[in-house]
Amino acid sequence: MPIVEMESRQVVIIGAGPSGAIAAALLKRKGHDVLVLERQHFPRFSIGESLLSHCLDFVEEAGMLDAVNAAGFQRKTGAAFAWGERYSAFDFGDTFTAGKPTTFQVQRADFDKLLADQAALQGAEIRYGDAIVSVDFDQAKPFLDVRREDGSEYRVEADFVLDASGYGRVLSRLLDLEAPSNFPVRQAVFTHVEDRIDNPAFDREKILVTTHPEHRDVWFWTIPFSNGRCSVGVVAAEEHFQSRDSDLDACLRSFIAETPSLAGVLNNAIWDTPARTLGGYAANVKTLHGPGFALLGNAAEFLDPVFSSGVTIAMRSASMAAGVLHRQLQGETVDWQREFAEPLKRGVDTFRCYVEGWYAGTFQDVIFYEDSQAEIRRMICSILAGYAWDERNPFVSEARRRLKMISQLCAQDTP
Repeated sequence: MPIVEMESRQVVIIGAGPSGAIAAALLKRKGHDVLVLERQHFPRFSIGESLLSHCLDFVEEAGMLDAVNAAGFQRKTGAAFAWGERYSAFDFGDTFTAGKPTTFQVQRADFDKLLADQAALQGAEIRYGDAIVSVDFDQAKPFLDVRREDGSEYRVEADFVLDASGYGRVLSRLLDLEAPSNFPVRQAVFTHVEDRIDNPAFDREKILVTTHPEHRDVWFWTIPFSNGRCSVGVVAAEEHFQSRDSDLDACLRSFIAETPSLAGVLNNAIWDTPARTLGGYAANVKTLHGPGFALLGNAAEFLDPVFSSGVTIAMRSASMAAGVLHRQLQGETVDWQREFAEPLKRGVDTFRCYVEGWYAGTFQDVIFYEDSQAEIRRMICSILAGYAWDERNPFVSEARRRLKMISQLCAQDTP
């Protein structure tokens, strides 16, 4: 069908998830014309349900904090880690970096819709059910061909395009920007349950990260919500799934049955929702920007869910991109590599260091070390709270050296 409709907009954002909603609100607050194109309809399911404290800095910047605070989400005060009989908890109110002491654990369908609705209330136009079918960035201004659910199509010319499409990775696919990730292929199997947790030692205000008793590269998340339900998932390399039941529910529950501490926490749970799976999610790109576009959050790179860094990186990238783009639209000369890609990558690389250390076991040794100095725990807690860009923190500015040093110290002191 020939394209008969044409419109011109200042900024087009692909995707209405957290990074798209934050970017849209920030740009509208600066007086720019913003159109958001979202292929799905909200509310819609997504994982990434345990927010880090740093997320709320961007929610506040976008004028959405009051709405989020009033929404009734589960308060989150930190992160807890369990491995056999070992247990270690970190409180976001005790961090090296001065930040917000609490955040939230959210069912993303409700949270994402709230953010998108808040962006719309601030004047951003959001079109749901509209999918990008092709793009052209070789013209003076980029344009996108868009297909509605009824099959009709239209073309949008834009001054600039932000890709916040998450796992859809729209521009990465259409512009051949995808690059292989250096992370091993892992798979997550997860569900929501009515948890009925009655263990008095269980802290509903923290995400619980549990390590499998035999396989240290296999771990579980348990994320309680405010409605008596929680998200439960297991993450493992592909070989750990090969001898498992192909039924996802049976597969997940077999992993949990092998992990007594977690099985005890969930022994009253009602398993009322079919499990889902996500595999091969680690991703990378050749570039984070180009003439007329920039990539935000998961549309650019996704590491691993172990430290819940995905939404934080997405929101941070949205804030940074919106700031650079505002200046560009005002007529200033900007350097997207120096002002966006490189500083964003520094924090992502900090998270990468600790993700790699987690699966190697070295960071787990640090997490579970019983005699850690209080100041070192505060520095690590800052990273767990999302402040991976605070170069004043030695565990950020010298991440690999510091992690190696402290893990060696922990190993020497462990009988």
